[in-house]
Amino acid sequence: MGSSEHEIRRTQGSGPEQPPERWRYARHLAALAAAAAGEAVALAEAVEAEAVAVVLRDPDPVMAESAVVTHLDRRAVRLPADGRFPGWARAMEPALHGRLFPSRRLREWTLLKAIAAGEPWSAAELTAASDWCQRTAAQTVNSYEALGVLASAARTHRVRDAAARRLRRRTTA
Repeated sequence: MGSSEHEIRRTQGSGPEQPPERWRYARHLAALAAAAAGEAVALAEAVEAEAVAVVLRDPDPVMAESAVVTHLDRRAVRLPADGRFPGWARAMEPALHGRLFPSRRLREWTLLKAIAAGEPWSAAELTAASDWCQRTAAQTVNSYEALGVLASAARTHRVRDAAARRLRRRTTA
């Protein structure tokens, strides 16, 4: 694995008493990253979707879903909304079928990308989104409409305040 950021290093006292889930988690992340590194887009998406499906067959569903969501987050950040993201998201959907947490995260990334690209989205979907999605939107989107929705109707004070601050900064700049 080299000096990958995903590598879990053995520390003094580590060994058989450490849970194997940590090692499998690291291996899953490495396998998902390798699958995502393909060159031909359509083929790479199919290979990546299959790798996601393989990880989700791990006997520890919580760890497997955590690894997949970490991978989804890393990939979604790198894919532009107007470029490869929509096709990639469609390719991932079947692999995530029946898995609530990863499926929701993919839907929320799709919502964030739609807002960022100026595509249609609904205020109801944004206000029903998870705290993670609302917090991410408040920190990253540039849509006055989305920031206004979050400033007035986000679930947490933290998100409402962050969105209101960004709106104020944009109107005074």
